[in-house]
Amino acid sequence: MKIATWNVNSIRTRQAQVVDWLQDNQVDVLCLQETKVIDADFPRSPFAELGYHLYISGQKSYNGVAILTREVAQEVSIGFSSVLAAEEVGDLDEQKRVIAVVVEDIRIINLYVPNGSCVGSDKYDYKLTWLKLLRQYICSLLEQQPSGLCVCGDFNIALEDRDIYNPKDKDNHIMASVVERQALQDILAVGLADAFRKFTSEEGHFSWWDYRTRAFQGNRGWRIDHIYLTPELYELSTGCRIDVSPRKLTKPSDHAPVIVELSISNK
Repeated sequence: MKIATWNVNSIRTRQAQVVDWLQDNQVDVLCLQETKVIDADFPRSPFAELGYHLYISGQKSYNGVAILTREVAQEVSIGFSSVLAAEEVGDLDEQKRVIAVVVEDIRIINLYVPNGSCVGSDKYDYKLTWLKLLRQYICSLLEQQPSGLCVCGDFNIALEDRDIYNPKDKDNHIMASVVERQALQDILAVGLADAFRKFTSEEGHFSWWDYRTRAFQGNRGWRIDHIYLTPELYELSTGCRIDVSPRKLTKPSDHAPVIVELSISNK
């Protein structure tokens, strides 16, 4: 089974690129972030024609997540409130950032973690609150399905210095601050491991490059798009890679897809 995650930075703008990529890569599950479109306006037919089933949670102009699957999902849930009590969630589901499906008995959680703007801002505090709730959400799901859990998406956090082209003085920088990294470490501590780092230990591998200053051309990037697996799935993973080819296209997303392959036979 192949599972991919990709922040497309507007599905309507990048529709043709995603279709072409799916034709070339034939993944079983594709998790999309930052789709930036309400559900009714999501371009369904090009993906349905490729044989995918679509599960969508979007909003106008901002955020938005979707999951495309070859097999019909056994279960679909949207937002934190699908698992947690309303009083715990509060207003954190107003932004469409969480969707999950169960396919082949694997629960795949697709996330678009808030960016946080800058350290110390209201948006930064929102991000930390959101991450704390995410930990509760994942813990609840692990109680239901302790073995087969895949958590992926745009985390907007570079977990380690080797995930940034130049980590110097980044300890107080958004997406690399000590508090953000610790929040993500606290989430992983419940029983998740980084699929990419199972196969690639060296620095210099990134999934996001700022549009400004020709960052991609100089490989001045950050690895902020992740796929995390529970131990059983981690053992079954046979490869995980970042596909930089879509980032080379004209008017691309600023993110590249990340793909994990699991030694699970599709029915």
